[in-house]
Amino acid sequence: MKFLIKSCFLLLILINNLPTRIIAQDIQYLANPWVQQFTKSAYQAGNQNWGLSVDKQGLIYAANSEGLLVYDGAYWNLYPHPNKGIVRVVQVHSDGKIYTGGQSEFGYWQNNKNGRLEYHSISSLLQKKLNDEIWKIIIRDKRIIFQSFSTIYSYENNQIKTITGDGEPFLFAFQANKRIFIEKLPSGLHELKNHKLVPVRDKDRIKGQNILSILPIDQHSFLIGTAKAGLFVMDKNGAISPWQNDINEELKNAQINNGTKLLDHYYVFGTILNGIYILDEKGVLVQHINKSLGLQNNTVLSLTVDKQSNIWTGLDNGIDRIAINSDLYYYSDKSGKLGTVYSAKIYQGYLYLGTNQGLFYTTWNQQKKYQPIDFKMIQGSQGQVWNLEIINNVLVCGHNTGTFQIKGNQMSLLSPNTGGWVIKKLSPHFPTVLQGNYTGISLFHSATNVLNYIKQYPNFKSGVQLLETQSKNTIWAAGYNELNLIKFSEDFSEIKQIKPYAHQKGLPKSNYIGVFKLGEINVFTTDSGLYLYDELVDKFTPYQQVNKKLGTFAKSNKITVAGNNSYWFIHKTRIALVNLLPGGEIKVDSIKLASLEGNMMKFYENIAPIDVNQYLISIDNGFSLLNLKHDNFKSAAVPIPLIRNIRSLFSTDSVYFNDVKETVKIKYRNNNIRISYALPYYTEIPVQYQYKLGNSQNEWSDWSNLPYKEFSNLVVGKHQFIIRAKLPNGFITKENTVEIEILPPWYRTWYAYLGYLILLIFSFKWIQNWYNKKLIKHEKQLKQSYLLKQEELLKQEAIRAQQHLIEVKNKQLEHELYVKKKELTNATMNIVQKNELLNSLNHELLQLKDENGNKLKADQLQKVSKILKNAYEDNMDWHLFEQSFNETHENFFKKLKQQFPELMPNDLKLCAYLRLNMSSKEIASLLNITTRGVEIRRYRLRKKLNIQTEQNLSDYLMNIN
Repeated sequence: MKFLIKSCFLLLILINNLPTRIIAQDIQYLANPWVQQFTKSAYQAGNQNWGLSVDKQGLIYAANSEGLLVYDGAYWNLYPHPNKGIVRVVQVHSDGKIYTGGQSEFGYWQNNKNGRLEYHSISSLLQKKLNDEIWKIIIRDKRIIFQSFSTIYSYENNQIKTITGDGEPFLFAFQANKRIFIEKLPSGLHELKNHKLVPVRDKDRIKGQNILSILPIDQHSFLIGTAKAGLFVMDKNGAISPWQNDINEELKNAQINNGTKLLDHYYVFGTILNGIYILDEKGVLVQHINKSLGLQNNTVLSLTVDKQSNIWTGLDNGIDRIAINSDLYYYSDKSGKLGTVYSAKIYQGYLYLGTNQGLFYTTWNQQKKYQPIDFKMIQGSQGQVWNLEIINNVLVCGHNTGTFQIKGNQMSLLSPNTGGWVIKKLSPHFPTVLQGNYTGISLFHSATNVLNYIKQYPNFKSGVQLLETQSKNTIWAAGYNELNLIKFSEDFSEIKQIKPYAHQKGLPKSNYIGVFKLGEINVFTTDSGLYLYDELVDKFTPYQQVNKKLGTFAKSNKITVAGNNSYWFIHKTRIALVNLLPGGEIKVDSIKLASLEGNMMKFYENIAPIDVNQYLISIDNGFSLLNLKHDNFKSAAVPIPLIRNIRSLFSTDSVYFNDVKETVKIKYRNNNIRISYALPYYTEIPVQYQYKLGNSQNEWSDWSNLPYKEFSNLVVGKHQFIIRAKLPNGFITKENTVEIEILPPWYRTWYAYLGYLILLIFSFKWIQNWYNKKLIKHEKQLKQSYLLKQEELLKQEAIRAQQHLIEVKNKQLEHELYVKKKELTNATMNIVQKNELLNSLNHELLQLKDENGNKLKADQLQKVSKILKNAYEDNMDWHLFEQSFNETHENFFKKLKQQFPELMPNDLKLCAYLRLNMSSKEIASLLNITTRGVEIRRYRLRKKLNIQTEQNLSDYLMNIN
């Protein structure tokens, strides 16, 4: 019974310990991990990186010669030290504070309210100025230890206590299993207990060896790394002994400089002279990574391990990330002697690579022990190697010059037929082996450890790159855009029938046509997708069911068996692992080998299985090793994307934030913003991001590698920016959210509205006053207008009265003029009549006779004639006429005299009579001349007035005003 209980107890312990060993990841010992280089031009700081640390979010902190560097997976940020000195060491506390030490200063960095790291000095608490240089920082809960070569500064509760080495300088302090060790020079290793230095029991065993690393082996023992004496083991009591292993001497020569523990059972040592060494818990070298394998520099100044268990190295020139926990490792031929790799096989302790240069081999380590790979060419193999295949334990090499059997580093000719592209055994139980080559198909017979060439079929001359069985003696042969169904005789001694199918019977036109086995079914690859052959109707049809689920990999040019109902689909160097699941489900993983895209020869991609879970993939200048069993992904360890900052695009001032719980408020003038984000999860393939902006976008954006997004002219109000990330394996992280509030412009704020209200009230009052004033003014204007109108009316009435008076006067004047004209006319006519009377009287007088009947003598009539003549010549009539004429024809004589000064008085009289439109007879009577005399005077007057003959003289004179 006791035995049973003890057995159960031991079994329980075994079961409890078993998951640890199963879960614990193993580092590949074959090939090398990928090294991601960050040069100083990438992180924009100094060459040397003296310390490295990782916070709980996964951000990387580097103690750089120009300050503190921070990397979040997308952006590097440099925070120069306040005293402009070198930062020698950095350690991140669980509370988020970043402690640094360097030249004459130590303290911590913490995010301020704007999300920027701000430095807080601790050394300023010292009474004297610090002249030391801090090289190590150890965090013990609330107690922080800063170590220089002369003093240990213990900081706790805002107080500093100092510990010295009693006159001896220190080298470096280390913390392992919550114990703190430090080496005093020259007395040796001591342990810091409380504030006292206690010597380690066997300190003299390694005295003077310069201890540069102390790592925990288990809860009680430690692994000590020295500069030039190699590795030692120390138990919990301080007993020290050398750690015997094969790599110790090499580590002594390389000079250990620092160390860290990896994946719980590996030890990583950085050296001064030869890069990184990784040992397992037995002291076996697993990986050695130096400058020739990707490091920027062989001098490793600092080491840390990120949240994904990958190694970060601070170098003498740059920072590198070693993807040690990746499932994909690499071997690159930097010398160029291999050429382009087309095929690979592991056979009898050797790895063979067939390239365009020839066939190369190296020993293949089966003991899971690291050793450098050194490829050598097999003598006589120069030329193109197309295919390597193992047939019944015989390694067959399809070469440009023929087909060869390979044993060790020797090759022997099997067939002289050139260009062995593919060789295939038709059945495990059937000895027939067919080979496709440049000029057709060859026949081989196989047995265990034996392969014999039989013949080349004479009646088929096309090149064959692919072969697959359709039935027992019917074979598909594809090559150079040809597809033929070949029927052989029962014993395969001859070809009975050849049926060509390329681009017919339902097959589309395609740059390539291939045939491969998918389970027990033949599938045909084309540019348009996969096709199936229906033997009953002799026709090809698209394999729609699978094509839809494969996406772009439906157009794969190659399909290779991966085991466990899985296949590698290759589409022009893009590779996907396709699992055919029960129920017709298909799982496509195109991420696993995405980093190899473009690194293989198109249509000659090769994936060779090493074992069930390991595959060797040929690449242009070497090969990659894939471990499908290796699973380093833990979803719980994946952080959420970090929103790093929010910046204005068109303004010099930027908006930062610290706590995403708080709303980020942005001025309206800065509403064109860039939001930068990052995921501190480090992979070979870039992380992708997806976002949406509440109130503006309801749908997720497309996935993008860009670690930022710009928004233009964001509207006033609150916007919820949501970001998530997708890892290369397809895992989508949790979301991170920040609320952004675009503040209204000043003219839309509450105080602006208050101002508007006050302005409105004042405006209303002003308008009211203005209106009242305007009303009063308007009334005055109306009164003035009324008075003006009245005045105008009075003026108009006065004008009208004056005009009427003028009209009356004019009428009176016209009447007076008329009367005067009439009087003038009457007077004139009276003068005419008087003159006619006088003429008649004179005539009658001349006719008088005496009593005798004789005319009276002149002397008898003289007195009467004189009276008559005086009556004619009397000017009284003319003066009266002239006076009346001037009254009716004002200034006539004056104007006439001004224009014609040569006119005589008689001429003026004639003009006056003519203006009155008097006849010549009447004028003759007035002038007491004959009518002829009047005509003569008229003629003379016309001359003096210079009047043309055709112009009427009277009209002319009447128009003179």
